[in-house]
Amino acid sequence: MIDAPAPLGRAAQRRARRPAEKSLWHYIAVALSTVLLILMASVAALVIVVPFVVGGQALTVLTNSMAPDYPPGTLIVIGPTKPADIRVGDVLTYQIASGRPDVITHRVVQRGVNLEGVTTFVTKGDNNDAVDVLPVTEVQVKGTLLYSIPQLGWVSNAVNGEARAWAGPITAVLLFGYAAWTVVSAARDRARRRRDRQAAGARTSAG
Repeated sequence: MIDAPAPLGRAAQRRARRPAEKSLWHYIAVALSTVLLILMASVAALVIVVPFVVGGQALTVLTNSMAPDYPPGTLIVIGPTKPADIRVGDVLTYQIASGRPDVITHRVVQRGVNLEGVTTFVTKGDNNDAVDVLPVTEVQVKGTLLYSIPQLGWVSNAVNGEARAWAGPITAVLLFGYAAWTVVSAARDRARRRRDRQAAGARTSAG
């Protein structure tokens, strides 16, 4: 006669269900972690990698002059543009004075040529009533807008100067480390479930 296996008690039943429940929550955690990882990597690429690759710059809008499309706190990424390629309607970043670090980002409303034959641009903030007093010359041009990300400028503004030099590599290391941990954790969980199935099969055969 083959003996039927004794019914499991409540504690044993809870232990038997625990691996499946743990696996479910693990999958949920891995899925959320993956989404978070992708978002973090995308933001890092938009803020650090893309400006570096195109030779551009990430800047933060500090005033309301370009609201509502680009309110304060907006991160804007500009790319180098030849003056000949700048058109009316482009969002232009230019030096307030040639050779000075301070810049303004306003929209081009008119192109022209001065008496010296140099291309100039009349600019205006979208939220301003009047055009800027002085036209922008070619030597003042830093670039034109590639894309913008609302509110992210405050974060970028907090990590600038010398801090940005080490923040980029550290962010990359953390992202790759997190990705490696996610992969290893998932592989370890699969191996544990495989051992549990093998152990359960062995007990069934013995019974």
